[in-house]
Amino acid sequence: MAEPELYLFTGPEAGEKNDAIAYLKEEARKKNGNIDEFSYYAGDVRIADVISQLQNESLFSSAVFVVLRNAHLVKLKADIELVASWAKSAGQSANTLVLATDEIKVEDKLKACVPSSHQKIFWEMFDNRKPQWVRDYFRKNGFSVADDAVDLILEMIENNTEQLKMECSRFFFCFEKGHVITVEDVESILSHNREETPATLFEAMADASSSPAERLESAMGILQKMQGSKNSSVAVETIGGLAYCFRTLRTWFNMHANGANPSKNDLRAAGISAGRIPMYQNASRVWSAGEASSILALLSYTDMRCREDGRQMEDVHLFRMIYSIIIKKGIYCASYEK
Repeated sequence: MAEPELYLFTGPEAGEKNDAIAYLKEEARKKNGNIDEFSYYAGDVRIADVISQLQNESLFSSAVFVVLRNAHLVKLKADIELVASWAKSAGQSANTLVLATDEIKVEDKLKACVPSSHQKIFWEMFDNRKPQWVRDYFRKNGFSVADDAVDLILEMIENNTEQLKMECSRFFFCFEKGHVITVEDVESILSHNREETPATLFEAMADASSSPAERLESAMGILQKMQGSKNSSVAVETIGGLAYCFRTLRTWFNMHANGANPSKNDLRAAGISAGRIPMYQNASRVWSAGEASSILALLSYTDMRCREDGRQMEDVHLFRMIYSIIIKKGIYCASYEK
């Protein structure tokens, strides 16, 4: 019996994941001719409607290609049974369903529906691969880039190739081919177009020159901008990004324990580039090593609450989390304080 065209792509590396989805889509076109394409987010669509779309014949195309993102949110037994039932009967179908998520895991029973050969985890790119990826991307498009410009690009852009491609492509419209991208070019192009990210949120929260009230106001504003710039939930991205920053801060404390003074090369090897050193210096003045650990526990708790309570409660949980990190140094508060 032929395997169903059912795939499970997990992990935080969005660029390579989207490339894999695009490859499947192109293969479906080659095999079937015209296809109807649909993309949904779990939590915003009924699984029954997705499966119904896969089961019904298209009037104008030979096949249907559906991508269901945030697949980690598919938890209900009835929904998983719908996917499993379709998978069992879809061996001869030309239709395709791709379950995708930035998380590493989905429900075990949902994973069991997918042939093992159709499952792949797209891990975050290792730090030592990123500089060469940036150089190669510019070279393929007819540009060169200075080493210090590469470092600055990686400090300013989120850690996945999808975001790197989008941001680096800005340069191709601003300079002639053959141009060498410099630090000045990066500051000119990216600084004025930089979107708010978990990294910029952490930087505002860790601004030791501002009072806690000022940092709270700035952080809340950044979080609202992040929420306003995306159609989907930002909770997973925000909590995951902050967790990465606070784990790095804990590494900072460990490396500076007992009066140690690690070199820039040592810090770089630990994932702290030269451009990020001032940020973690500031953060170490705002929080202690113990508080960083408490904040990591708070982030994990908030992630659990967001998943349990759904998108309608995300704003409340995220705002309370930011308040607890800045004002309470990681101590969870059950209600807001005056």
